[in-house]
Amino acid sequence: MEKVLQAVSSTPSTRLKGQHMIIRIFQVVTRPGKEAAFARFFHDTAIPLMRSTPGIVSVLPGAARDETPREFSFVMIWENLTALKAFVGEDYDTPHIDPAEAELVESRTIKHYDLVET
Repeated sequence: MEKVLQAVSSTPSTRLKGQHMIIRIFQVVTRPGKEAAFARFFHDTAIPLMRSTPGIVSVLPGAARDETPREFSFVMIWENLTALKAFVGEDYDTPHIDPAEAELVESRTIKHYDLVET
């Protein structure tokens, strides 16, 4: 967590006046029996994609655990809402998925928060 805080505090400010950094929490539940296939997609495609996306300050990928084997998540910190919209479009409240993952995913949720800088 300290690395995340350092990344956020040391990132040159590209925020527009009045805009905060955005925390985006994306959660996925896989279809039953698709856990291994989604895990490969998550590690081989999704994580590298998100880590290389302009406008993202930090990416925290969350893999499935024994007690929740079908759940995966991303916590992302974006420079601002403008940067987020540049990646996903104006409809940023709708979870967008890669076509390669569509058959693997049962449900997805997305939440956004303003980052509170201390």
